[in-house]
Amino acid sequence: MKNGIQKGNIKKTGKISNYLQDYRKKHSDELTKTSVLILFSLLSALVIQKKLAFGSFLGSFFLILIILLIFYKDIKRYKPSYLKDHKMLLLLAILVTGTLMTSKIFEYILYGLHKGLSFQDDISYIFGIPIPMGAMLVTLMFDFHTAIIFSFVMSLITGIWLDNPLYNVFAFIGSLTAAFSVIRCKKRSALIKGGLYVSAVNIITSFIILILQGNFSANILASAFLFSAISGILVTSIVSIVLPFFEYAFGITTDISLIELLDLNQPLMHNLMVTAPGTYHHSVIVGNLAEAAAEAIGANPLLTRVTAYYHDIGKIKMPEYFIENQSTTVGKHDKLTPHMSSMILISHVKEGYELARQYKLPKSVIDVIQQHHGTSLITYFYKKALEQQSTHTLKEDYRYPGPKPQSRVAAIVMMADAVEAASRTLTDATPARIAALVDKIINNIFLDGQIDECELTLKDISEIKKRFTFILTSIFHKRIAYPDIEHGMAKKIKTNGDSYENGGFVKEQSEVDTDKSAEAKEYNKKGIDVSQR
Repeated sequence: MKNGIQKGNIKKTGKISNYLQDYRKKHSDELTKTSVLILFSLLSALVIQKKLAFGSFLGSFFLILIILLIFYKDIKRYKPSYLKDHKMLLLLAILVTGTLMTSKIFEYILYGLHKGLSFQDDISYIFGIPIPMGAMLVTLMFDFHTAIIFSFVMSLITGIWLDNPLYNVFAFIGSLTAAFSVIRCKKRSALIKGGLYVSAVNIITSFIILILQGNFSANILASAFLFSAISGILVTSIVSIVLPFFEYAFGITTDISLIELLDLNQPLMHNLMVTAPGTYHHSVIVGNLAEAAAEAIGANPLLTRVTAYYHDIGKIKMPEYFIENQSTTVGKHDKLTPHMSSMILISHVKEGYELARQYKLPKSVIDVIQQHHGTSLITYFYKKALEQQSTHTLKEDYRYPGPKPQSRVAAIVMMADAVEAASRTLTDATPARIAALVDKIINNIFLDGQIDECELTLKDISEIKKRFTFILTSIFHKRIAYPDIEHGMAKKIKTNGDSYENGGFVKEQSEVDTDKSAEAKEYNKKGIDVSQR
């Protein structure tokens, strides 16, 4: 009987163990994220403790855990792409705890400064705590929506920490100001302006809070205004110091670093401009097309332009094999087999990937370099191969290896690249012909399934076509034929007995003809053919 019970218990234990293992396998990702939430909630609760009291710590932990759980749910609903990258999720958690730790350190420093300056009140120094730095960093490295929720989260946590209900409002307004001030940040110097905005808004907010509290003394107002101004300076200083570290450590591409890549003195861009000038010019036009399309559909226009500039850097290795760099009528591919030519064309994607890694370009740029041709077919050489040998030609041998575009930016660059190249074949580029060409090229890309794996909608594609057509029509605009200016109509100035134009550098035409005639007679006497000179 006992053995039977023991066997039954063993079976139940085994079933429970198997169930737990299966659950762990199926939900391992969720368990990892939950563990991260709990860990950073514990760290945050520990950081904000003023006294080592277990009850206070436990209460703070549960409140922060609930707040961070709401933050997580918001990201899961509106920004799920961040949850797919554990590195970005970890960075957000670090920013929450890091902002609290840095603020805690500066609380002690500012309290000492407050006492040293002998201010009468005991509370105004908290207006100098650089809480908004977290929201500014989130805006720069993530997006504005995430920064708003981050601001809300930090204001709640700091309210628990400082036990001051009005400070929640102060922290939230300051953080929102910091986030707003760097939405279109393109230069590191713009961070200074952001800090000034934070200082100004904090001064106004602190004044309102003091009115609500009934503190109108000159000493308290001076103290509050001073520390409110200091907060903006601290935010700018801290963000300027830690932003490059986060960019490097987490491989993040901010608008600031993208602007730096547009510098023509950047080694790789300069090399492309000198080695493959035709490809460089093509890339600039592709950048114009792609940036306009990105603005139309709400993608990142700056990232789109940068990736368009660098998408063909692999052509640096063998520039003469690409038609935009050929200066002679005899092409390099004339003596090659279609398969060899297709291999050379395909290789520029791999070469571009290797160069991008060598020069440490951002991952977002490298991804577009890999994806800008997707798995598209090299139609010209495939058809040429069919004409030469119809039996042993495989379509897969003439396709790019991929992957297909995984983002809207990559898809825009692919379409802009194809449209710009095809537009060069137009002999009479009328607006109707340009529109028909754009429509044909993009439809072919769509039907070939090249943009199936990105988030472009049919409405987006329609907007992209309109922008491409508008820009190409402007590029291939018509000009009037300027009439020749007769030399007799030009103003002549007599200088030393000779007639000159344009400041004395061009002789009058009749005299030039006379000189040539006399010179020809002299050469004919000597038996020299003037036409061979």
